[in-house]
Amino acid sequence: AECFTQGMAAIGWERRDDPAWRTVPGRPHVRRGLGAAMCMHGTAIPGLDMGGASIKINDDGSFNVMVGATDLGTGSDTILAQMAAEVLGVPLSDVVIYSSDTDMTPFDTGAYASSTTYISGTAVKRAAELLAEQIRERAATMLELDDPRAVRLENRQAIAPDGRAVSMERIALHSLHQHDQRQMMAQASYVSAASPPPFAGQFAEVEVDTETGQVTVTKLVMAVDAGMPINPLTAAGQVEGGMVQALGYGHCEEMAYDGDGRMVNAAFGPYHIYRADEMPWLKAILVQTHEPTGPFGAKAIAEIPKDGVAPAIANAVFDATGTRLRRIPFTPQRVYDVMNQ
Repeated sequence: AECFTQGMAAIGWERRDDPAWRTVPGRPHVRRGLGAAMCMHGTAIPGLDMGGASIKINDDGSFNVMVGATDLGTGSDTILAQMAAEVLGVPLSDVVIYSSDTDMTPFDTGAYASSTTYISGTAVKRAAELLAEQIRERAATMLELDDPRAVRLENRQAIAPDGRAVSMERIALHSLHQHDQRQMMAQASYVSAASPPPFAGQFAEVEVDTETGQVTVTKLVMAVDAGMPINPLTAAGQVEGGMVQALGYGHCEEMAYDGDGRMVNAAFGPYHIYRADEMPWLKAILVQTHEPTGPFGAKAIAEIPKDGVAPAIANAVFDATGTRLRRIPFTPQRVYDVMNQ
């Protein structure tokens, strides 16, 4: 419900009730409309998707994180490193992440099914928590404390309740070189029994040329409940990119075949993909909630941006013209034919 509340405000939903807004001055054949769609997706495949992670501390107090999850351009390397840094109380610059190389990293089912942040992220968080316990125990020995659980990790330090502190570098050197020497490291893996769904409200504003059937998408707004975004900047980018991909899918991209089954537009040009200068005004809204089964309250955001654009555009065209489109893409000829049936 909150996705729709925020999305309706961002798109200016009240304009649907203004007859003056529905027409374009000087262009009497053009009609404006607004449409919406409700979206729901999933987070990973429960009982199947598995991610593994291992983390070690280096003698300068930095950390190496090894994950099987692959960064396909989604920013998962950054997000997984952020999770480790948060647990260990160090800046992101102190975490070096190694991913994808199956010779050296733990197993991961794969970067698909909106699973990396939720599955691999939980594995990283758990591994970091296990390593953090070892660090607290070592710090308690150095600070002569009875209870390691009283030690907090913050700002590259392990800090006692009375304010005394030792740096991560000193802890690493103590472990590797000075007393009861051993490599502090941890590994963990995760499989989820749950698949918490992200939710979204997708909104579109269009202008329809009733003489030609040309649909121009002027605005797209999507408000997404993906739990707690680990990295709001990359999450918003994911929503924007997904909307643009879905815009082509719903509006203009189509593989056309002749009577013999040969593709007749097997090249860019006849097969049209949106250019940068053709993009509508875009807005991504992150509606923050807390998913109790996810790392730091997160759930999926990867695929849900693809779900609502086509139906939202179809509803916007219906709002503008009273014409119901039931086949994509919404090409001018197809829209014209439906309007004139």
